[in-house]
Parts: sequence; C-alpha cells; structure tokens
Amino acid sequence: LSTAKEMRSKYMNAVINELYISSNIFRTLPPSENPDFDPEEDEPTLEASWPHIQLVYEFLLRFLESPDFQPSIAKRHIDQKFVQQLLELFDSEDPRERDFLKTVLHRIYGKFLGLRAFIRKQINNIFLRFIYETEHFNGVAELLEILGSIINGFALPLKAEHKQFLLKVLIPMHTAKGLEIKYCMLKLKGLLKFWPKICSQKEVMFLGEIEEILDVIEPTQFKKIQDPLFKQIAKCVSSSHFQIAERALYFWNNEYILGLIEENVDTILPIMFGNLYKISKEHWNPTIVALVYNVLKTLMEMNGKLFDELTSTYKAERQRYTFPICLAFGILPTVC
Repeated sequence: LSTAKEMRSKYMNAVINELYISSNIFRTLPPSENPDFDPEEDEPTLEASWPHIQLVYEFLLRFLESPDFQPSIAKRHIDQKFVQQLLELFDSEDPRERDFLKTVLHRIYGKFLGLRAFIRKQINNIFLRFIYETEHFNGVAELLEILGSIINGFALPLKAEHKQFLLKVLIPMHTAKGLEIKYCMLKLKGLLKFWPKICSQKEVMFLGEIEEILDVIEPTQFKKIQDPLFKQIAKCVSSSHFQIAERALYFWNNEYILGLIEENVDTILPIMFGNLYKISKEHWNPTIVALVYNVLKTLMEMNGKLFDELTSTYKAERQRYTFPICLAFGILPTVC
C-alpha cells in the first residue's frame, strides 16, 4: 500500500511538472487587435495554438477530477502564484479558453480549501480594477459565474468579508459599462442573501440598488428571481419604518418595472396582496396608506378577477381568525 502511494505521489509530481514547468498554459496574452473589444458583441481573436492548449486543459481537468488526486501533494505546485497566473488568463479573447479556465478554477476552489480566501480576494481585485480603472476585462462574465456558485455556498451568519464584498464590489458592478445584463440575476441574489436586518438606511439603499438593476434586467431573468424578490419587497412594504415602506412602494412608479409586474401579475399579486391589504387598513402613516391604495388599484386593473378572488379569500381567513376572539369578548365580528 505504501509503495502504491509513493508511486501515485511520484506520478502526480511528474504530471504537474510536465504540465506547468514546460509553460504549456501560462503565457503572456497578445494585445488585442481591437482596443474596444466587447466579448458579447465582437468576433474574438482565436488562439492560434488552441489545439495544443486545449489538450493540456483537458488533461489538467481529468487530473483534477481523478479519484487518485491528492491536494496535499499537488499544493506544492498549485499555489497562489499558480492561481494568479490562471486568473490573468481569464482576459483571453478566446471564449473556449475562458470556458476551460472557469471549470479549472472552480475545481481548484473546491479541492484546495487553503486557496479559497486568496481566490476570492484576487477576483475582488479584478472586479475593482474593472469598475474603477480599466472598465475592460474579457473574463468578467466567467468570474461572475464562479462567484455565483461561491455565494450560494456561503454559510450563515455571513462573515464581514462577504458583506464587504457585496457593498464594495458586487453592488457597484452594475455601474460599469458593458457589463452583461444577464448577470443581473447574480447581483439580485447577492442583495437578497445579504439583506440587512436591523439597519433601515441600508434597507433603503438596497431597495434603490434593486430598482437600478430591475431597470435593465431581461424579462426572462426577471421570471427566475420574482418569487424571492417580491417576498422581500412585501416585507419592506409592511415595514413600520416610513422610508423603507415608501421606497418599496415607489417601484410601482417605474414604468419598466410596472411592465414586468403586469406580465407576471398572476405570480406577484398573490405574494403582495395580503400585506398590501393589511397595510391599507392598519398602517399608522397616511402617506403610506395612500400609496398602498394606488398600488392596489393598479394591481386590480391588471387582473381584476384574481384580485377579487384574493380579496374574498383574505376576508374569509380574517373572519375565521377573528370570529372566536370577538365571541370571547362579546363583540359582533366584522371584517372590512
């Protein structure tokens, strides 16, 4: 058994040395022929030596995914310098290479626990340069995809590092020119996951960020996020804090968002109705009550039949709940 382990160790070292010391992957990327190259719009300059490089990537992936792979041995070669060189290659114009890099980096993140914080930090640095300096990096989309998986794996309660990432990096991403609209989904998921619990000013800020993202989101992407999004908006509308409720209700003043709501009113109206109806009867602030009445009127015009059904159901449930209480106190039950 010991001999077998030694042989595997020697084999892994030989493979790693052959792959990386010979510089089959790592190289200086040529300057772009088009300074304004857009990965989404322009034809890329394909890597001339791709047939050779592709073989190396395929072999590397099989190596990382092998049941005999031992991170404890490989970490001598797959270290911070190695990861940094990988990340630099994400600026390649060739989408085939970026796709392989995405998978390789994801495997490394999963297998090398000691490199995770470093990988997150370096991705953060790339994004910060992209936002505030260059406004250009070909692999932003792929790195955002990796980040989507990482965010989904964050444990609760969230660490300060993860909250800072949202506030300093992820939220400002939508201000960068040329950022792919389809990654609005990732930003929205991040906002919902990091939603502040006790700071009203941050909640108002988050609602503002959400509106800016919804202004450019594609209808197909909106459908995928509408359930958790409007459950959160319903909570905000019900907030006793005037500014939070007001900011959430202002979404219905945005024509584009209103169009998205109308297209999906069968899903959104049942989520929002109970909270809106209750607020219209019970909220302490008359301005909020007036805004809620306008929102209810708008939703009723979008789907009157569903609105009436929800009204009847809500009143029946309220009556079923209040009837025994009223009887206990000798009060004649009424439901508005």
